Amino acid sequence: MRAPVTYADVVVVGAGPGGSTTAAHLAGLGHDVLLIEKESFPRDKVCGDGLTPRVIKELLDLGLEREARGEVPGWATQHGLRIHGGHTVMQLPWPTLEDWPGWGGTATRKVFDARLADLAVERGAMLWQSTTVTGPVRRDDLGGRIAGVRWRDAEGGEGEVRAPVVVAADGPSSKLASAMGLQRRTDRPMAVAVRTYYESPAADDDWISSFLDLRDDTGDLLSGYGWIFPLDDGTINVGLGLLDTSKDFRNVNYRELMTRWARGLEAEWGTAVEAQRGPIRSGPIPMGFNRTPLHRSGLVLVGDSAGMVNPMNGEGISYAMESAKLAAEVIDHALAVRRTDVLDGYDRELRRRWGGYYTLGRLFADLMGHPTVMHVCTEYGMPVRPLMEFVFKLMAHLTDERPSDAKDAIINTLSRLAPAA
Repeated sequence: MRAPVTYADVVVVGAGPGGSTTAAHLAGLGHDVLLIEKESFPRDKVCGDGLTPRVIKELLDLGLEREARGEVPGWATQHGLRIHGGHTVMQLPWPTLEDWPGWGGTATRKVFDARLADLAVERGAMLWQSTTVTGPVRRDDLGGRIAGVRWRDAEGGEGEVRAPVVVAADGPSSKLASAMGLQRRTDRPMAVAVRTYYESPAADDDWISSFLDLRDDTGDLLSGYGWIFPLDDGTINVGLGLLDTSKDFRNVNYRELMTRWARGLEAEWGTAVEAQRGPIRSGPIPMGFNRTPLHRSGLVLVGDSAGMVNPMNGEGISYAMESAKLAAEVIDHALAVRRTDVLDGYDRELRRRWGGYYTLGRLFADLMGHPTVMHVCTEYGMPVRPLMEFVFKLMAHLTDERPSDAKDAIINTLSRLAPAA
């Protein structure tokens, strides 16, 4: 039975990629870390299950090399992206770069999240599952700064965890951040992801696929963008995303949209009704720093709680893990010098790294929200391979800090010149 009051150096709320990675790094640095997860593993999350080279780099840095290389059941690797648009289908290998691995992968969130949580425990963190954080503990004598969290478990037990630093990694809604006065920004892009699984021969594919103009089984153009990602368990993750810049965003029936699109894929991809495994599920995708600042009064936001998803491609796992690594470094320093104002450096550094790129992403999201504009771009831009190689690097956010080619130089320059999000 848990004590009504527990103490830790850091409390991490949410054991997704961001939370578990933060806990793993901090525990590895010798800190007393408590990781709290409202569900129990293995648990599902709405996601495309794709792992870009940015994610692969974070896995390698964590010592999970066998998982990163697809040498463990449940993990697969792919050569690159197959883009479908207009009348063109083009295979684009992941770029060969100094700063990033040259391959990507896939793993379901049931597999991926559980492994990262296990790693945090292996490094010394304590994990509480099936435990809901009900609100922050605040210190009025320190201006209302956070001093821990209140919790309730599945058996009805309740209590508090006291800690000088709390990490909010509790997803797009982030009730903890909201309780600390950090509300979602409506001037940032938002999307909805819809996905399900099919048992399919295409699970052996060495490429992930994206669809830049969606059509249903009658050939009508649909709003949004789609994906098919092959998995190690004989299934494919089939999904689509719809941006809030689309005219259909608020009125669309997402289940119906997904069903119509999947019917049009049946002949090539095996998405027959009888091959479907599991329900169609949907979830929000917060993009481009949609909750700021990233630190307030001892609360540090990581991953989706701060809307760190890439507006160009809807990918958020890498940004959750990269922000987690930086958060651990800054928190470690703050605890060492006993100064919480040091945590403001986390916000400044992430804005420096990604702020300009996210601003470019907002412009890109506006473009993708209009099916006709996207159709024109894919019809006339897709056949031009050098252009698509540039767009691929831009969308995937894969360039060397010291440019390896002209594409890197252009993308890096644009990101520096754009106002930080």
